[in-house]
Amino acid sequence: MSSIPLLCSIDAVPPSADFGVAAAAAMAEICAGLMQERAEVSPKYFYDPLGSKLFEAITHLPEYYPTRTERGIFERHAAEIARSVGPGSTLIDLGAGNCEKAKRLFPALRPEHYVAVDVSTEFLHDALNRMRSLFPAIDMQALGLDFSAGLTLPHSVSQEQRLFFYPGSSIGNFTPEAALAMLCDLRRLCGDTGGVLIGVDLVKPAAILEPAYDDSLGVTAAFNLNLLNHLNRLIKTQFNPGDWQHRALFNAPQSRIEMHLEARRDLCITLPGGVRRFARGERIHTESSYKYELLQFRALLVKAGFRKINAWTDERHWFAVCHASI
Repeated sequence: MSSIPLLCSIDAVPPSADFGVAAAAAMAEICAGLMQERAEVSPKYFYDPLGSKLFEAITHLPEYYPTRTERGIFERHAAEIARSVGPGSTLIDLGAGNCEKAKRLFPALRPEHYVAVDVSTEFLHDALNRMRSLFPAIDMQALGLDFSAGLTLPHSVSQEQRLFFYPGSSIGNFTPEAALAMLCDLRRLCGDTGGVLIGVDLVKPAAILEPAYDDSLGVTAAFNLNLLNHLNRLIKTQFNPGDWQHRALFNAPQSRIEMHLEARRDLCITLPGGVRRFARGERIHTESSYKYELLQFRALLVKAGFRKINAWTDERHWFAVCHASI
């Protein structure tokens, strides 16, 4: 849920032209979203260095159940998950962040290679340096890329026993149709020996869901509002976060939590190539987080081409971890 360079390894310095292409693509995407009748910005733009740190803080909040619930599932079922996955994998951590979730699984999964993937390149670089000092025997690689529109891996990533690790229910940030497309992409990249290990947030009452995205300390609000600071740097806008307020709600018909930024007053925002006016109360949609029934998500995995599916849940059935392979 950083700055943009797309499809470049942070272990090497890419050509400056790559940055120019990436910046132009980001600018076009952001402006197109803001100019829609119902303005929107992709949640991937939450993750500048401050946004990454704020999200890390969110995972420790009492209202935010997904991280600790998923961690409990991994702790209780580590041996079963390891048997399902098998040793010696190339563990590809999508949206790795601080790499903490993968680190906890290393003793059970015993990967041969670890590939940390995240759009927040600066944050990822620091995290992987810490990981290398803790696990010097494991070959590690960092990839700074945006995989939201499709995933391409360099030849340096082994094609054998690829295990795509996508925890934290981030799959919910995609519409069901886009989630299926992503799972199909991962199925293709798995080859004949790989699989996915994925966290899924399950349907539950709004009284539990909404506080998880609108905490009493206001950390999630700060995370959402910081998006505007990131846009100011990326596309040279002049958003004032004080002109906006955080909104989170559960859209029951769509089975998704929505986060928005709502204008506190009438505003006129200058964008590259245009002007966008916002009336007081008008919103920018910044994130959707879809919640699934477990059978519904299993069906999505099958539709993507996976055949062997094991799933583990917590006692309250709030969250699930699925391992799917060929």
